[in-house]
This record gives sequence, structure tokens and C-alpha cells, in this order.
Amino acid sequence: MTALSGVGYADARDAHRHQTHSHMTHGDSTASKTQTPIRSPKVIARKRPVTAISATSDESVSVSAHHSRGGGMMRVETAPYAVQTVTKQYIEMKSPTGTALDYIQNLPSISVSTTDTSGIQGGQIQNRGLTDSDMGLLIDGAPAQNATYLAEDIDSENLDSVSILPGSTPVDVPATAAAGGVMSEVTHDPSHKFGGMTDFSYGTNNLSREFLRLESGDIGNTGVRSFLSFSNTHARTWVGAGINNRRHLDFGLRKDWENGSFARFFLSWNNEDSVVNNYPTASQFYNFKHTGQSYGHTAGFDAKNNDYWKNNLDIWNEIFLTAPIHAVINDKLSFDLKPYYNWGRGWDGGPNGTASTGEYTYRDGTAVVAGTPLTSYYNQTLSMNVGVTAQGNYDIDHHNHLTFGYWYQNSNSIAYFPVSVTKANGVNPYPDDLNYAVYSDGVRSNYGSNSGSETHALFIQNTAKYLNNKLQIDAGFKFVMSNIWTMAAATHSNAHGENITAPLPHLSVSYHFNNHHQIYINAEGDFRQPSASALSVGSSSGTMPKNQYSIKEELGYRYNDKYINLDLDLFNYNITNRLLSTYLGNGESGVVNAGNQTIRGFDIMLAAQPYHGISPYVSFEYLNARMDTNIAASDVYGNLTAFRTKGRQAPMAPHVMANLGVTYTYKGFFSNATLHYTGPQSVTLAGDQRIPGYITNSLTLGYHFKPMGFAKTPTIRLNFTNLTGSIVRSGAEGVGTNINAVKLMNGNLSATGTGAQFYLVPRFSMTGTISTSF
Repeated sequence: MTALSGVGYADARDAHRHQTHSHMTHGDSTASKTQTPIRSPKVIARKRPVTAISATSDESVSVSAHHSRGGGMMRVETAPYAVQTVTKQYIEMKSPTGTALDYIQNLPSISVSTTDTSGIQGGQIQNRGLTDSDMGLLIDGAPAQNATYLAEDIDSENLDSVSILPGSTPVDVPATAAAGGVMSEVTHDPSHKFGGMTDFSYGTNNLSREFLRLESGDIGNTGVRSFLSFSNTHARTWVGAGINNRRHLDFGLRKDWENGSFARFFLSWNNEDSVVNNYPTASQFYNFKHTGQSYGHTAGFDAKNNDYWKNNLDIWNEIFLTAPIHAVINDKLSFDLKPYYNWGRGWDGGPNGTASTGEYTYRDGTAVVAGTPLTSYYNQTLSMNVGVTAQGNYDIDHHNHLTFGYWYQNSNSIAYFPVSVTKANGVNPYPDDLNYAVYSDGVRSNYGSNSGSETHALFIQNTAKYLNNKLQIDAGFKFVMSNIWTMAAATHSNAHGENITAPLPHLSVSYHFNNHHQIYINAEGDFRQPSASALSVGSSSGTMPKNQYSIKEELGYRYNDKYINLDLDLFNYNITNRLLSTYLGNGESGVVNAGNQTIRGFDIMLAAQPYHGISPYVSFEYLNARMDTNIAASDVYGNLTAFRTKGRQAPMAPHVMANLGVTYTYKGFFSNATLHYTGPQSVTLAGDQRIPGYITNSLTLGYHFKPMGFAKTPTIRLNFTNLTGSIVRSGAEGVGTNINAVKLMNGNLSATGTGAQFYLVPRFSMTGTISTSF
């Protein structure tokens, strides 16, 4: 059976959707996928060679069942490339308000920036000098949202493990943007027994959250089992004024057959209304740090500034679906079909200044009075991604296993940018409420964009095992054909597009000296196409940024015994036409080619089995990411030249990251403490703006009580984050071009830039949770 089955692509919705004027799409079409472990109660008699991510035998069950160490912060891996995993043991100690971002932030390759502690909003991932825009973010074989919107697709109670492949994307993974590897989330398998679980959380920022999951158990002799869960979350924003609400439903179903075939189904629905985030500039950050003056939205309506939080709302509905099927044909042949569907609709509103004399009228022709506050919208009427992977798996002989298949995906996003009069009480009206719509010369200002992509890919891979399966060689190839396009939504005019082809070779070799020692090498090519939405937003000329290409190599060593688990991975990337999200000022963002880049470094992880109840974990990364070209720029006189960037540290690529974790258990008591350090980093292309290194921390204290009546596992736990209450920046919301006037290659100065906008580590928080299964 397929233990790591189910692949998803990362729907790279622009991380700037919440900046209303940037016109970024909620459902961007950049795709990426990897496979995720799926467990089965059945054990298939036959064995076949497996790839670490796309396997089809009982051997793969052992892959997903590897022992975890360090309190679940590290798992024993055998794949021929780097894999970093946190397991259910660790996830269950963390706050249920968390997302996958909260669970992976102590992995060596990862630096995470989040916007809140309530789990309603996500954040950003930095991975070896790349971001989540370069990664495949996956849930059971379906496209997941990018890091900003991870919470929309699954509740944490239904999450069994999270794995990071920081530098690898197997060929059978549908992907067009995975230079930064893959993050794979594995969902809860329905229980064989009738029952369920529930929890309730309350904490800082007036957080309250309720969750209930019901399990059907095995339904007669059908081989079918399912679960249904619902959660409701309410919290205040931690900076400025505002209230966030989230309602979420998950449904899972599984059917097993005696021969090892199975079908899975996962559906989620998410509805939320949250406050659009403000990302502070450097001056706003220092003002907040030293005076406490908030950079967030105001608690009351001020018609002059019009920054009332109820005029900065994000309303969104999301449906997420995946339905992988694994069919065993005979002892040598099996087939996988992995369809997925993602649909979303909603809007952001935000202040748009005030009306001028004679500028606008209402739809009945009445003039809009000068000085009337206005609201502009990002009104996304459609965000859709639908696709399928069809894959055959064939045992050629005792040594060779062949995988071959086809991937198809279609993505479409339609968004309009209307303007309306703000309500008298400061609240933004529904964008389609024509009673508040404004018109110019009898026509409503409602420009829209229709963008999308269509992708076809063929892939083939052979996995060969020799020397009693100690030596494994994977050789594969994928050929991607993609069409990306954008046009005016209403008229279909001003259309731009591009046809793209990309050959992507993969090769990995792994050797197990014995049960304790393994070495591996991995090499592959990846590419990333610019999103269609980035063209409609960031380019007035309508020209596409160039495709980003990367060649990556890894050399790794693993050691494990009954006491410790050690993983060392050395990596080298060569990237051409690096794509970067940049902050342009005035709430606008864009995507630019930032020249060529070289990334080198190493990751090391070490974890131990419990000793007198104590399970330690440490990890470290050294990263040397350098720009290899001088990036084009104009001087103050308009002459085209370049920044002196060649040889400099790449933006958002800290040289050092380190992590420490300790888990302690004694009888019913459990606790976990973590520390994460990210070193100093540049946040502008010119390298003239930096943020210092920072530390984040967390603490868990909990107790498992003995069963009481229907409550089988009554548990209470307290989760703390940012225990010191430090006010520090954790990353940039799109890098800046420059902040100062800098000397360019032609000797002249550039114009003064706006610099970057920042994520801040959220304030100290405490969440208390009571839970039980039944």
C-alpha cells in the first residue's frame, strides 16, 4: 500500500492579499506538491522497492512508523534526501490553536514569522534563503494554501505529523514551485472504534476556542470509517484594535479492501472574518517598541484617517478537498489516482482616502460630497484550483520498481477592485452593495483581473535496490508544460501570457552500512514560474518576470541507535533568475527577478530517547546565501544601472539558526520547552537595511488524568509563547529594494527607498486547554 501517498500542491496565494491596494490574488496559481504518510491497518504480503515519498508496499509502512525522538521533535528517517519531521507526540503537547507553522519552527532549516497566536492567521516560512513561495505546502495529496493561510485547510487536532523536505521534490510530486522543497501535512485517519474527542481553550487576547470530533468507527463489514469535526475560534488582535473569528469543519473517510487497496476522502470548510494586518515599517516598529504606540488599526472611527478596524476586514470562505485512491491490480502492478479541488471566495476592504469635489457620484447621479471617506476592495469572486495525478507503479523485477504518470492542473482567479463610500459608522459595506458604490461619468470604477494557469506534466522514475536493499538508486525525470495568463476580467482585453516548458531531472543514491549508519546524495533540477496574479499587479508594462531555475545537491549522513538519532545534511543550490516578493511602498507589492544566487550550508539535528523522563533535542543550520549578479536599478536621473549586490548576503537569509528543545514526562505530568534563534539578516536588495538576530521561546505544562467516566483521556495543559515579552522583528513582508540613497554601479546615487515592512513576534501569550477523548 502507499504509506506516503497523497500529494498536494502549494497554492501560492500571494502573501500580500491583505494589502488591499496591492491587488494580490487570494488564490494564486503557483503549484507544488509532495506525498504524505497514510497508515493502514492492513499489511500486504508482498514487498516492493520504495521511494521515500512515493512508495507502494508494506515497507513504506515502516517508513511512516519510524520512531520519534526528542519528545516527537525528530523522527528516524531513511529517505535518500533530507527529511525533517515532527510527530503527533509533539503536536499534542502544543496549543490546539497552533498551525503547522507553530510545529515546525524548531526544525533546523526553518525560520517562521507569524502574525497572531490564535491560529486564525498564518505567517511566512524562510527556508535556506528561500520562502514558502518556493515551497510545496501539502495536505494529503491536495494543494494547500501558502503559509499565510494554512489555518484555512485543517484543524490542528486532525493533524498527525508535519514533514519538511527542505531541498527536495520527488518527480511524482506535481510541482511548479518547489526549489525550497516541500512541507507535507498528514491528516488524521478515522478511528476503527466509535467515539471522539473534544477540547476547549481560553487564553490571552480574549481567546476562546471549542473543538469537537466524532468518529463513526468501522461501519459494519463495509471497511468504511469516517470522522467529522467542527471548531469555533474567537480572539482579539494582539496589536491595535479588532476581533477575529473562524469557523471550521473537517470531514474524513476511508475505505479499505483486503488486497491492500484503499480510498481516502478529506473535505474541509473554512469561514472567517478577520482584521487585515498592518505590517509596520522600521520607524513604526521603533515607535511601538519604545513608546508603546500601536501601529495597528484604531478602536473607533475617525473620518479623517479612516483607519477604523471595521473598515479593514477580510471575509473569506474556503472549501478544500482531496480523494486519493490506491488500487492494487496484482502482485506487480498498482495504480494511484489523486484528484484535488480547492475553491475560495471573499474580499478585503481598506481605507482609500476621501472623495474630492466632483470626483464621484452615487448610482442615481447624486454627487458624493467632498471629504466623504472611501473604501477600496480586493473582491475575489473566484479562487479555484483543480487537478489530478494518475500514477502507475510496476515491479519490473526483484530489484527494480518503476513509477510513471501524468499530472494535470487548472487554476483560475478572478478579482475586482471596486471603490465604495464608507458607511457613516465607519464600517466598510459589502463590496457589491450598489447603494454605497461610487461612479465616475456614470461608470463604476471596478477594474478586475482574470488570471490563471494550466499545467501538464509527465514523469517517470525507477527505484533500484541492491546488496540486500542496502543500496538504493532513484533515477527520475519530469517534463512540465505550463501556460500562464492574465487579462482584464470584464472585457478580456490587455491579455498577457506565456507558455513554459521545463525538463526536471532527479537522481538520488542511498547506502545503509548497517542498521545504524546511512549516507545519501541527492541532485535535482527545479523551476518556479511567476504567478499570473503578479503580472496583473506588479507590472505596468505587462511583461512577465523570467522563470526561476535551480540546480540542487545534497550530501547527507544519518546515525541512529536505541539512544540517539543524528542527521547531518550538506546542501548546495545554484539559482538563476531568483524570484523575490518586494515591497514597493504605499501598500503595493510586486515580484522581481533578483539575479542569480548561490546557497550553501549544512543542517544538523540530534535527539535522544527519554532518560529518566528527559528527551533532549538540538538542531543547527549554517547558511551562506550570496547574490551572484548586480541587480538592475535606476539612478536619481533616470539612468539605468545596477545596485552593487554581487557577492553580498542575499536578503532574508540569516547565516545561523539554532534550536533547543527539552521534553520531560513523569507519570501523568508532561512538559516541553523550546528556544529558537535566527541570526541577523538583510531585508533589502541593496543590503542597506537589516534586522538583528532574535530569540523565540515556548513552554508547555500539562497533566494526563486517569479515565473518569466517559472521559477516557482527561488532560489539562498550559501553553506559553514569548515568555519574556520581547518586541522584535522576525522577518519581512516582502523585501525592500533599498531604504537609503545608495551609490550605484555608474557612480550616481539611487533615489531614497521605502525599505521593508515587518513581521513582529506576537506578544506574550498563555493558552489553557482541557481535553479528552470519549
